[in-house]
Amino acid sequence: MSARGDLQELVRRNQEGMAGEPDPLWAALTVDAATARKAAVLMLFGALDHVPAASEKPLAPADLDVLLLERAHTLGSHPGQVAFPGGRIDPGETAVEAALREAEEETGLDAGGVEVLGTLQELGLAHSNFLVTPVLGWWQSPSPVRVVDYGESAQVFRVPVRDLLDPDNRVMATVRRVGRTFDSPAFTVNGVLVWGFTGIVLNGLFEQLGWAVPWDRTRKHKVGV
Repeated sequence: MSARGDLQELVRRNQEGMAGEPDPLWAALTVDAATARKAAVLMLFGALDHVPAASEKPLAPADLDVLLLERAHTLGSHPGQVAFPGGRIDPGETAVEAALREAEEETGLDAGGVEVLGTLQELGLAHSNFLVTPVLGWWQSPSPVRVVDYGESAQVFRVPVRDLLDPDNRVMATVRRVGRTFDSPAFTVNGVLVWGFTGIVLNGLFEQLGWAVPWDRTRKHKVGV
C-alpha cells in the first residue's frame, strides 16, 4: 500500500473504531471538554519535494514529507516550539475548515491543493486548555510555503518523514515543571527539537501506521522552558 493509502486506512480504522488499543500517550492528552476551547491542526503529508532526506537509512516511506512550523520565540504561549499549522476553531467553522484556514494564514499554502483524508480523535492540550482535532491531509498539488507573519512563526518547513523515523534523530525530551519531570518522545530535525504535543502526536501516528522503527528511549534531551 502507498503512504497515502496507509493514511487513508488509518482514518477509516479510526472512524470505524478499529484503530486498536489507544496510544497511551495520546490517551493522556486530555482536558475537560466542557470548558476547553476547540482547535484544529493540519497534519499535511505529501510526496517529498526537491530537498532530499538527510538520512540515508532504508526507512519506509522514503519519499514523503510533512509540513511543520516553528512558533515565534516571542509568543506568550509555547514560544519556539515546533507545531503543525492550526489554531482556534471560529464560530460556525468545522475542524477541517479551521485547519485549512489557519494553514493558509500561517504558511501561505493553497488549500485548494490539499486533499482532506479525514480527522482523528480529539486530543487535549492541557497547558493552554485546547481540545484539538487533528485533520489528516494529503498534499495533492503542493504550493510554495513561507512564514506569513514573523510575529507568529520563526520558520515554516517540510521535513522528510525518513528523517523523523531515523533512530539517530530520536530522543526523549525531558522538561521539569512545578517540581515534576515530564518525558515525551521527540525528534531532532532541521536544527530544531520536535517535542511536546507535536512530538507525542507524530510518535503515536507513526506507531499506528506501522512506520515506526525501534529507537533508544534512554537518550535524553533536556528542554529549557
